[in-house]
Amino acid sequence: MEEPAIFVWKHLWAGLYGGLLGLAMYLSALGWQDGWALPRNDLLFLVAVALQVAFLALHVETPSEARALAAFGLMGLGMELFKVAEGSWSYEQEGVFMLGGVPLFVAFAYAAVPATIMRMLRLFDMRFAPFPPIWALSILAAAIYLNFFTFHYTIDIRLVLFAATVLMFGRTWIWFRVGTGMYRMPMLVSLFGVALSMWLAENLGTLTGTWRYADQQMGEAVNLATMGSWFLMICVALAVVLLADRRFLSHIALARS
Repeated sequence: MEEPAIFVWKHLWAGLYGGLLGLAMYLSALGWQDGWALPRNDLLFLVAVALQVAFLALHVETPSEARALAAFGLMGLGMELFKVAEGSWSYEQEGVFMLGGVPLFVAFAYAAVPATIMRMLRLFDMRFAPFPPIWALSILAAAIYLNFFTFHYTIDIRLVLFAATVLMFGRTWIWFRVGTGMYRMPMLVSLFGVALSMWLAENLGTLTGTWRYADQQMGEAVNLATMGSWFLMICVALAVVLLADRRFLSHIALARS
């Protein structure tokens, strides 16, 4: 198999969980009727649970990796509960498996982010160098996560967090294997690429009526500012992966203090 084909195939395999959830959103939106016995949100929750069980049973994911998924999924769910209460976005459909107006399948959708990161680390045999100290990344991740809450009541330090991310990863390169060749790219470029993918996924969610942002019209694209939020949130997901499953620490070469 030629290296470009291997590159595409590995990306598709790494994002399999999120891709299957996105496919379920799309297919379930086709002609779905509100009066049906099983609400669409509950169907998506059952699909998400079934996929997670299947991935563990088939050893696509390990129990130690599942801890990272659960941690980030719960963090995402907590943020969703807060944001929905604040009116930032909403889920218009009802269901049994919901909490505070948020369908529980959303936690699994968030978990797809660290799941993709972990599979890409393995499939591409990724190496990061020079990588900032884990304690520094942990502080940045905590500040990013807290700012998603606190900026509703105090100043938004998002620009400071962007600057900190650029300073922290501006020198970091990612080495990755495709076939027999090793390649590299700046980590900031990789973060932007993943953020763009998440923005496209957000558009799938809103176009299928799964959720909608405040003041967003039907068929209108998601604001590009959301890409910036995902750029920062991916840093949080990476911190969760490294802290929850320390095997992945072997993929990084720490910068000298």
